[in-house]
Amino acid sequence: MSSGHIRLTSHPHAGGKPAPLRWGAASPRERGPVVGTWTRERNAIGAHSGSYSLYRALAVASGTLDPVHVPDLTDTSPARRIGPHPQWSMPDRIVSMDPYGHMVSDAWGDLLQAGWDVRPTIAVTTARLRMPELDAALTEGRIRADGEIVAENGEVRVTKAAIEPVWHLPGIASRLGVDERALRRSLYEHSGGMFSELVTRTDLEVFLPPIGGTTVYLFGDLDAIGDPARPVACRVHDECNGSDVFGSDICTCRPYLVHGIEICIETAQAGGFGVVAYNRKEGRALGEVTKFLVYNARKRQPGGDRADTYFERTECVAGVQDMRFQILMPDVLHWLGISRIDRLISMSHMKYDAMVEHGIEIGERVPLPEDMVPDDAGVEIDAKKAAGYYSPDPARPHADGRGLDD
Repeated sequence: MSSGHIRLTSHPHAGGKPAPLRWGAASPRERGPVVGTWTRERNAIGAHSGSYSLYRALAVASGTLDPVHVPDLTDTSPARRIGPHPQWSMPDRIVSMDPYGHMVSDAWGDLLQAGWDVRPTIAVTTARLRMPELDAALTEGRIRADGEIVAENGEVRVTKAAIEPVWHLPGIASRLGVDERALRRSLYEHSGGMFSELVTRTDLEVFLPPIGGTTVYLFGDLDAIGDPARPVACRVHDECNGSDVFGSDICTCRPYLVHGIEICIETAQAGGFGVVAYNRKEGRALGEVTKFLVYNARKRQPGGDRADTYFERTECVAGVQDMRFQILMPDVLHWLGISRIDRLISMSHMKYDAMVEHGIEIGERVPLPEDMVPDDAGVEIDAKKAAGYYSPDPARPHADGRGLDD
């Protein structure tokens, strides 16, 4: 049972001392754990599990969850080893996630034994992937059953990781090129003042934002990462629930996701490694409600849905064309230790530019085959290509690519 006393977060807890945290230190012991639970060692703003923390609050309020429950982490360690990699100790390389987030038990086991409530922000497991399009690819010979990566029944063996966002505020501010105080104030004011510590506790540099994270699907031998003789394929995909899950034919998201998975499988079977990073950024991070409002505006405007007003309709409703900030996206690739991508399955200028800017070498850029573009997605593709979306056609003009992504 919780007490009747409400503990404000504006100031340090009486008698409490935040756990030391040195972002970008050379080892987890030197770095220190991220503590986002309500304890005296708490050194992070916000709460674990992002938006799901509010469901936890409902469970506690309704009496179905003990508010002081501490997870038993026995046998929860990663099913496959990932890292450490050199990028983990480069403070400017990873600012939006905790690279040690899956190593809690190994790195800080003594602190757990001492009663510290340190929780993982990353979990790594193994699974099997099954999609009807992959069954078709197997039947048509684009991928093959090898008994290791692809089973005879079409199931694909993968390693997958779930990642919660962990924002190092000084690093985020630097990456965005803004003043940290201005960033903190904007986060505080435009989240309805939910996190007063953003403006009152400048000693706390880490924020656990209440947003969705990233799921990473890994194909093939993880040891291929870092071996220059073994190719790496990558698809960074931003969530599109309507297409990815329900197969909407108004956009190219699911076809491109499937195409990326196929190439990752193909690359893994050739002795390399494939990565699909799936980011929860629905509707260009504008949200699904805004996304559907834009759909209505596009369809109802004079002349109907048109390529020349594709981005304008979004900006009229949302105020901006895109809020995904791909400049933060390379962090997950640095976590995996990737410094070179031989085949980037993307036509997005923003993704490409972000990767190159952060030291990732890109070889081939793989476009979506025209025969995979749904009929009703032609407007989207035409608009993006006209505005600078990558195309292997050298005769196609390229603009600045503002607001583009796939």
